Amino acid sequence: MTIEEAQKTVDNWIKKYGVRYFSELTNMAVLTEEVGELARIMARTYGDQSFKEGEKHDLGDEMADVLWVLLCIANQTGTDLTEAFKKNLDKKTARDKDRHKNNPKL
Repeated sequence: MTIEEAQKTVDNWIKKYGVRYFSELTNMAVLTEEVGELARIMARTYGDQSFKEGEKHDLGDEMADVLWVLLCIANQTGTDLTEAFKKNLDKKTARDKDRHKNNPKL
């Protein structure tokens, strides 16, 4: 599935099952919440914290939740994430093409 297809899929789902999008500000808060849930799993899987007994942890599902809300925000703000990603990649390439190769820490 392309990013464009993902945006359309989310929009179709919202129209069919979701009634309407939450407001942009609400979705920003939801995105923050979902990133926090992802961070919790990352901290417990790769960091020094541990899961509580019986605590569920599905990294892929949490990443998909973050992506879902980001796609919602893109749709409701009229952002073409395919184009935005291409421009962002070009920006990073121009800015960082030698930066990481020349970083002695890497």
